[in-house]
Amino acid sequence: MTRLIGHSALLVALFVAALGVVLAPIGVKRARQDLVRAMYSATYAMFALVTAATFAMIYALVTHDFSVGYVAQVGSRATPLFYTIISLWGALEGSILFWAWVLTLLSALVVFWNRDREGALIPYTTMTMLSVSVFFLILLAGPADPFTLISPTPPDGPGPNPLLQNHILMGVHPPLLYLGYVGLTVPFAFAVGAMAAGEVATDDWIRLSRRWTLGAWAFLTAAIIAGMWWSYEVLGWGGYWAWDPVENASFMPWLTATAFLHSVMVQERRGMLKLWNLNLIVATFALTILGTFLTRSGVLSSVHAFGEGPIGMYFLVAIALTLLVSFALVAGNSEALASEGRLDGVAARETVFLLNNLMLTAFTFTVLVGTLFPIIAEAARGVKVSVGEPFFNKMTLPICASLLFLMGVGPALPWRRASKDVMRRQLVPPLIGAAIAAFAAIAIGARQVYAVLAFAFAAFALVANLREYWTGIKARMQLRNEDAMTALGRLVGANRRRYGGYVAHIGVIAVAVAITASSTFRKEYEATVKKGQVMDAGAFQMRLVEVYAREEPQRSRIAANVAVLKDGKEIGRLDPAMNFYPTSQQPIPTPAVRSRPWGDIYLNLMAFKQDGSDATLKVIVEPMVPWIWFGGAIICLGAIISMFPARRRSAAWVGAPVPADGRGVAPVPSAAGIMASNSLEGAD
Repeated sequence: MTRLIGHSALLVALFVAALGVVLAPIGVKRARQDLVRAMYSATYAMFALVTAATFAMIYALVTHDFSVGYVAQVGSRATPLFYTIISLWGALEGSILFWAWVLTLLSALVVFWNRDREGALIPYTTMTMLSVSVFFLILLAGPADPFTLISPTPPDGPGPNPLLQNHILMGVHPPLLYLGYVGLTVPFAFAVGAMAAGEVATDDWIRLSRRWTLGAWAFLTAAIIAGMWWSYEVLGWGGYWAWDPVENASFMPWLTATAFLHSVMVQERRGMLKLWNLNLIVATFALTILGTFLTRSGVLSSVHAFGEGPIGMYFLVAIALTLLVSFALVAGNSEALASEGRLDGVAARETVFLLNNLMLTAFTFTVLVGTLFPIIAEAARGVKVSVGEPFFNKMTLPICASLLFLMGVGPALPWRRASKDVMRRQLVPPLIGAAIAAFAAIAIGARQVYAVLAFAFAAFALVANLREYWTGIKARMQLRNEDAMTALGRLVGANRRRYGGYVAHIGVIAVAVAITASSTFRKEYEATVKKGQVMDAGAFQMRLVEVYAREEPQRSRIAANVAVLKDGKEIGRLDPAMNFYPTSQQPIPTPAVRSRPWGDIYLNLMAFKQDGSDATLKVIVEPMVPWIWFGGAIICLGAIISMFPARRRSAAWVGAPVPADGRGVAPVPSAAGIMASNSLEGAD
């Protein structure tokens, strides 16, 4: 019955979604509001039906209904309930079902919040969302059907992939990734809807989709950070990023979405980059589909991939159709996409945003080439080629350093043009900070050029962004007699978009510094020790207390209890382990990590004697790693702050706009002028 309910719900959802796609153009062309309303109702119905199918699958997993194909593939009576439920996204068919559920949920929310808006933008946006839903529902009804009948019904199943039931982060990382990936469908749908409706000349689609874009970008950021954390905590190699093709697949749309979030401000402020922004959002959506193809088609071998899948051709066709239809619409709207403004000077914020976009695009292209080249080479010449860390580091480190530098220059410069006096006033303090950081990095042992540059430019960007807060707070304290905390709160509240962006910048700086520090100053130690013996690990010592075994329902666990010593005094205990699963021939390592603000002690059990008399331990001391996770949280906080509209202020407080001298050069900002400028930028 569960299988019948789930499969039937998906088939009806496919019919309803396809009907909605047909109703949209008819309703708009004939000005039939009843048909448009029917399409909206179809969107709600589609969400309800896919929700029913999703809950049917969860019920089948929890009740171990092995007559359902997906349950027989990933279910097991020995698997704990938590990992049984999250195995919904642990393999191909379930992950597609979860993807479709998120997509239909977002489609319903887009319709609900915009259903009363007049014009053709929302109907065509909804039609686009429904069209994408039709694609995923076709997969669920055909090649990726999770409700196939298994007969005779097996008594038990193999359980999820051991790597997916070895850490609680598997309950967090995939949902965040899907929310980010699928969320980027919304701005794409608004862009296509605006072009189809002939409303692309206005910025309505940008205004309506801005919070969706920020939300999806925040989820994707959190997903990438959570994936790094999972890799760090589970795979046992002490790293968090390996330029794995599937990691790259999630990183590329993040890069293009980041570029879009910056360049769209140039369109809103100066009426420029309209064509570029549309192409960016189309590319971002296409990259999310490409990432799904890479993960599920079986063309890649990766710890993140789902292995062989029959749906690769479907995704290739979807990518081709997406690009064909999108670029045809862009070409048809080319006259409406002409720029209204132009660059007034080199030293201006919009110039920095342009350079930022070029760098991010070059970054995306580099990662794309490095990711696809092995696949293309194998398909064309039949030879296996690997593109590894040396290629990516060599090509991307200069870009990363440049982006850090631009992250400091952008906030320091005004729109249109900056005078020499403004540049000196704004850039000298960050340059002093950069020089101090460079000397400090060299003094503590950094010798690689890019490491020193990363520390220097991070300091440059941090000082530049913090000065923006300090300048605004100081002005409010002088003009309104506010205390510092009140001034900070009201400053951010009055212009959440701008200051939320600076918070996100500070998060990126924290991540960049943490990655540079952990890569530059990482130390490794390995030794085989007997019970009671101590091994040196730099400033710490490790004493093996015991090796013990424990049986759990779904696995066997061998662990070492190790006392962490500093100056001969015990400061903690760690229990690195190896987990043995019935379906895996190799043990799954589970390192133990002791995190402190200064860094981590990462302890891995490499080998052990069966009688427990000794063990081989690997200790990695990695400075500042926790700041990667903390920095990711700061980035998301910045995105959340930016999503909310600014508070309205009185005209008296806003004051006059920033004046310009006869040559159009912005004058040295006064306190009142700065506050006025802040107010103007806060107008979303």
